[in-house]
Amino acid sequence: MNQKMHIVGNGPIAADLSAAIDASDFVVRFNEPKCSIGMSGTRTDILFMCNAGKPMQRRLSDPLFLQSPILQAAEQVILAYHPHIIARYFPKPNPLSQIKGRRSDWTMETVKALGAVGKANTILPVQFYLNGCRELGLPEAQMGKVFPSTGYFGIYYVLNHKQFANWDISVCGFSWQGWKRHAWADEQQWVKSKVETGRLIVID
Repeated sequence: MNQKMHIVGNGPIAADLSAAIDASDFVVRFNEPKCSIGMSGTRTDILFMCNAGKPMQRRLSDPLFLQSPILQAAEQVILAYHPHIIARYFPKPNPLSQIKGRRSDWTMETVKALGAVGKANTILPVQFYLNGCRELGLPEAQMGKVFPSTGYFGIYYVLNHKQFANWDISVCGFSWQGWKRHAWADEQQWVKSKVETGRLIVID
């Protein structure tokens, strides 16, 4: 029998999957899975986080985030965006926003905050981001305008990890909606292609 994994997105889940998710062999989550609280268990082997922009600034300013059950349960935290990638491609706050403390890159602050609560963390390399963009069909000319989501990179990471080559991998809680600069339609189509080849199972 193949080992089982659940990849849990941040969107709503129609039915309570807590027992199945917590009983699986491996669970991957992203940022703040607020919409599925109480419906998707708490087991978290890897928590992927976006270490850039306003969302990360807000999390770092909220002491409750570091105490959240999902973060506390995480065996490992992976930061999806290398500082070089953020500096090269991500939008920069305007001067007024910078005066207010806004910036694109929150990597080192995130590393320090996670370390303070005993969480091991990894920053994905530059080439991982570039390869992921190519896999999605994102041309270089668009890479300063469109940014694959943390959820996409989490799924991409799992599917390209030899350890999980023969696992049964189920995906749930992905609504393909949110920040307008993410390529939601392309990401959804990419997941559909993986379902068609038998690499993923989508739980509606």
